[in-house]
Amino acid sequence: MDYDYPLTEGHIAQFPLENREGSRLLINQNGTLSESTFSNIAHFLPSDSLLVFNDTKVIRARLNFRKPTGAPIEIFCLEPFPPGESLETAFKQVRNCTWKCLVGNLKRWKSGTLQMTTGGPELGITLNAVLKQDLGDGSFAIDFNWAPPEKSFSEILEEAGSVPLPPYIRRKTVPSDAARYQTIFAAHEGSVAAPTAGLHFTEPVMGLLREKGIGITKVTLHVGVGTFRPVTVANIHHHIMHHEKIMVTKKTVQELLNHSDRPVIAVGTTAARALESLYWIGAQIIQGKNQINPVVQQWEPYRENELPVVGTREALLGLMAFLDKRRMTELQAETQLIIVPGYTFKIIHGIITNFHLPKSTLLLLVAAMIGDDWKNAYQYALQNNFRFLSYGDSCLFFDHSR
Repeated sequence: MDYDYPLTEGHIAQFPLENREGSRLLINQNGTLSESTFSNIAHFLPSDSLLVFNDTKVIRARLNFRKPTGAPIEIFCLEPFPPGESLETAFKQVRNCTWKCLVGNLKRWKSGTLQMTTGGPELGITLNAVLKQDLGDGSFAIDFNWAPPEKSFSEILEEAGSVPLPPYIRRKTVPSDAARYQTIFAAHEGSVAAPTAGLHFTEPVMGLLREKGIGITKVTLHVGVGTFRPVTVANIHHHIMHHEKIMVTKKTVQELLNHSDRPVIAVGTTAARALESLYWIGAQIIQGKNQINPVVQQWEPYRENELPVVGTREALLGLMAFLDKRRMTELQAETQLIIVPGYTFKIIHGIITNFHLPKSTLLLLVAAMIGDDWKNAYQYALQNNFRFLSYGDSCLFFDHSR
């Protein structure tokens, strides 16, 4: 695993800039680096391009309990348990529910009920947590119940939970994080980490994009905690990629079809994975595979002769036919796709993204996009004091192979 670089604590942004669009912007096109301010990003995008955002919404996934002894116990909500229940249904649950969670300071909580009260005398929310089952992968099934029972779990998290800032932001959350660790177009609850490339966008920037004639559409990929999982193996083929759910409307598929001969730019690595997964789902459909619950496996695109070689437009048409036949307005699928150097991008021509952790699958995706130029870009950013990671500065990278 050679995708490493010397990231120090001093380069990691601990707070966002007050002005979202004031971040610096590093551009790499055909091996040439240039620098600007994010507010100018419309200037660097082709006027006939389509920008694709991830409109997932970060939930207040961290619940901080205290035992009667005073010992702090943090419960980090990951997803509904058992798997399979839709997030929409899970968030509407009233009275009680069960979620898959991580538990901090577990050694101090072997049994018994944890309880917290929040909201003051007007709201008067009481939340209880019971350790139900060790799931064997470092996570646990936790039973929650609460009062008032008519409150939804979404409302409970909103009142009792806190913003799940990444582990490399070494500070407590502050009230402004609730807005700044959320994109302005966040719509669908379900992520435990923000699609951070979108954090730089403001309404004035969106207005400039529209003025230039740049198209805008959205996909939904709920970001899981696996996005922070480092690559710890010497051979990337031994790394197990996390699964994530994607939701894409028929309208978005049609917009991608309309732009199949023009540049498509992903806003973030999550949007990139969602879009590239659409191609492979379309290829599966053409071959008659995964007709009920489409899933893209981690190494599927790299297996010779497993799927037919089809054009981007053909794959999207296959996907549209799939939706039409079933009278579906939205595709719901799952992807484990890993994008590493050697991957040939099928749908996207570029990516807007932040700077990523060393030895991460996100950095591998960047290297797949711009080849060895990633080293020059990151070295330039380090030498010129760019701000790294979630609250840091932005990049615009174009596919070096196109």
